[in-house]
Amino acid sequence: MQKITPFLWFDNQAEEAAHFYTSLFKDAKVVSITPGPDGTVMSVMFQLEGQDFLALNGGPQFAFTEAISFFVKCQTQEEVNELWEKLSTGGEEGQCGWLKDKYGLSWQIVPDALSEALQNKDPEKAGRAMQAMLKMKKIIIKDLLEA
Repeated sequence: MQKITPFLWFDNQAEEAAHFYTSLFKDAKVVSITPGPDGTVMSVMFQLEGQDFLALNGGPQFAFTEAISFFVKCQTQEEVNELWEKLSTGGEEGQCGWLKDKYGLSWQIVPDALSEALQNKDPEKAGRAMQAMLKMKKIIIKDLLEA
């Protein structure tokens, strides 16, 4: 059993968000839904890639900020493209692989090639990769490798 579980506070979209997030990842499912008053949903437990999350319909008192984000490692450009498109739709694209989804939750969609490029043994290549990344919103692996 997982000891620490991210707890996400939504106004009233916890179930909708859980279904949306579980539709994005291959290893994902809604685990349970806890009913609230008047037939509404109080909370939803769901899993993404083996990680548990708990979503609460807590009301409008709190909103997500960039102080917390989910860092998603991607192996291919296709995976980056797919997650970027689906998560940013209705949300907001940021710089350097960051975006906010339609619920205001921040995500970092990062190909493994980025860390490899930034940690290149040749400091000039690593510097060029950093400069290329700083100009990107969605990370483009080809552009990093050519920098």
